[in-house]
Amino acid sequence: MEFNENITPVQPSAQPQLILTENAIYYLKKAGDWAYFLGIVGFIATAFIALAALFVGTIMTTMATINPMMGAVAGMGGLITGIYLLIAAVSFFFALYLYQFGNRIKSAAATYNTDELTNALGTLKSFFKLWGIITIVYISLMILIFAGSIIAGIGAASAMRG
Repeated sequence: MEFNENITPVQPSAQPQLILTENAIYYLKKAGDWAYFLGIVGFIATAFIALAALFVGTIMTTMATINPMMGAVAGMGGLITGIYLLIAAVSFFFALYLYQFGNRIKSAAATYNTDELTNALGTLKSFFKLWGIITIVYISLMILIFAGSIIAGIGAASAMRG
């Protein structure tokens, strides 16, 4: 048996291919429709949160003038305004990522454009990354609040004994 050295071995294709079925494209388009809708609703909610941020300081001051026992609340108007503006900023980015994903995925599904699909999925990745970061921050704050509550409870209990 002779061995021919000129034959090159068959290698698998360097680029694996992902083929989307018509059902997959349909599901992506429907997901894009909902993401687009939720993005618009998110923009509207962000506007309401920002409006509330503008008026919360005035509301706190008015409450303090009506009820003198709420004097400490009047001084917190700026802090609460800042918190509302922070919530509005985060809400804006959630809405923006959803809106962009919805817009891009609908375009990709309509034109079978792979680059547009890649951009849409990149935006979806950013949405979930932001969601993950916010979740980590929230869990961390809850752990700190829980630990602080336990420490405050122990301090209050020991103060009552002494």
